[in-house]
Amino acid sequence: MELNKNQYVLYKGLPLVRDGDMLCYGDLSEKYILTLNILGKDDKEKPNMIMVQICHSNDRNKIVKGKQAFKNDLYEALDLGREWLEHIIKAEG
Repeated sequence: MELNKNQYVLYKGLPLVRDGDMLCYGDLSEKYILTLNILGKDDKEKPNMIMVQICHSNDRNKIVKGKQAFKNDLYEALDLGREWLEHIIKAEG
């Protein structure tokens, strides 16, 4: 798949952007986004320690209390974080 500069990879309808060992997922026009920080990789460079966090979209250092976890699988981390993100955005409606 070839992307233009203004396009992003979409996962379940929302942008997923990677910068090194950090992934950001969500719509920046919303109040919150999901960040995934890859903290460890196995000998095949597959992520095996991922920190999942819900952050304020305008300040990624501002983490939502209770919305931080560690997972050993990237897809599990993304699915957990996506569930959190949908819930918090819906709750604040």
